Amino acid sequence: METYSTNNNPSVVSDYDVFGQSIMVRGSEALKMLGLSRHNLERCVENGYIRKIASNDVFLYDETDIQKFMNTKTYHEMLNGVVDKRNSLNDLTGKEWIPETKSYMFQKGLGASHPHAQIEKQHPAPFSFQDIESLVKFFTKTGMSVLDPFGGVGSTAKACELLGRICTSIELSEKYHNLSIERLESEVGKGASKHHNLINGDSCVILPQVASNSIDFIVTSPPYWGILHKQDQKVKKNRVQYNLDTQYSDDANDLGNIENYEQFLTILCDRIFLQCGRILRKGKYMAIIVSDFRDKGDFISFHSDLIQRLNKATLPEGGVLSLQGTKVLIQNHKSLHPYGYPFSYVENIHHQYILIFRKK
Repeated sequence: METYSTNNNPSVVSDYDVFGQSIMVRGSEALKMLGLSRHNLERCVENGYIRKIASNDVFLYDETDIQKFMNTKTYHEMLNGVVDKRNSLNDLTGKEWIPETKSYMFQKGLGASHPHAQIEKQHPAPFSFQDIESLVKFFTKTGMSVLDPFGGVGSTAKACELLGRICTSIELSEKYHNLSIERLESEVGKGASKHHNLINGDSCVILPQVASNSIDFIVTSPPYWGILHKQDQKVKKNRVQYNLDTQYSDDANDLGNIENYEQFLTILCDRIFLQCGRILRKGKYMAIIVSDFRDKGDFISFHSDLIQRLNKATLPEGGVLSLQGTKVLIQNHKSLHPYGYPFSYVENIHHQYILIFRKK
């Protein structure tokens, strides 16, 4: 593109200058507005999208051109990249994809006082729909199907509704099942719950009835054995005094009520996760969010126990689950408690693990 030289005052120091009816901005301000590299800014000039003027050894760019260009498809593709035609996993561009492969992420949440957190916090172990959103967005395309065998109060269903995916959510507790419907209707919109398959039932019974190779992505946070039966100082401070639930239910089929850890692991892996693997389409992924915990002074490495049982495990009707990685979910907002002080080291566990398996 042709550039224009002016004989204006050489003492111009402002980031802005005016030529005729156009407001001209310096390169630093243009780059700040666009969020692009200098190389891409010059590409915009070469292609005629943005006018560039040389004024007293300073290059200036037309602010009106910049604002118009920022509303174009070309700009958004330049900013975010384009989706590779070979990408059958998600709707992300390369620029969006790469940051999501970090082995950690920071937990997000609305905050306990937020109006849309009031239903969520009625569950004793809620999972942020925002964290699930990032997983659903990476492992599915718009319109694909997602399964959560421990649906809780509908965090996965809410994430799917917001992202345009179809959720099958199975929840044993009638109370939480009803709350998940109320949550979608009140927090997202009337009729939102009808876009999904919300089931009140036992996953050990329901999952064998679901067709094989029918789901595109599975994401869930299962019970952490009987950890909710312990009422330590944190539970008493955050839940008991507010008359909130401190355990899932009294149902004998609730995995959180199983007394023996090995029995709990066997049922969780064999009757839930291997069935989930059968239901999963070939080549697709399952993300399991868990935390390690302590039991009567013993440290239970729950995440590694699940990996040992599930990695390379043979699935019903063929195929295996293959561990693809573990992502650490950092809970940097949690309060510190003086566990063990001043006698012994006891961790404040401020992270969870996201175990990512693929069906092969």
